[in-house]
Amino acid sequence: MIENILLIVHLVMAVSLVVIVLLQQGKGAQAGAAFGGGSSGSSQSLFGSRGSANFLTRTTSVIATIFFITTISLAYLYANRSSSTSVVGGSVVEQIENAAEQTVEQMPESDVPMIEPESTDQTEPAPTSDIPAVPE
Repeated sequence: MIENILLIVHLVMAVSLVVIVLLQQGKGAQAGAAFGGGSSGSSQSLFGSRGSANFLTRTTSVIATIFFITTISLAYLYANRSSSTSVVGGSVVEQIENAAEQTVEQMPESDVPMIEPESTDQTEPAPTSDIPAVPE
C-alpha cells in the first residue's frame, strides 16, 4: 500500500521536475535581450524582472529533493521485500532437468506435428545427391 502511494508521488514529482526545468530560461537567454529582443516586457512579468528565476529555482530544488527521497525510499522498500514473485516458477536449470527426465509420452501436447521416422525396409537406397554415379 505504501509502495503504491510512494510510486504515485514519485511519478508526479518526475513529471513536475521535467516541466519545471523546461520552463526555466537558459544562461544564454540574456544575450537576446541585449539586442532588444525582449527587454520591453521582462520587468512586467508575473514575478518581476528576476523573481521568476528565483521562484523556479527554489521550486526545482524542492521537487528534486522530494524526487530523490521517494527514489531512495522505493529502492529500500523493494530491496527488503520478504516475498519475491517470479515469472519463472523455478530456476531455469531445474526446468531443463525436469524436461530432460520426461519421456515422449509425458511431454505436453504441441501444435507442431511430430515427424515419424522412415521405415528401413527399402529395397533401393535413396540417392544421396543429384550427381549421377560413375559406372565401374
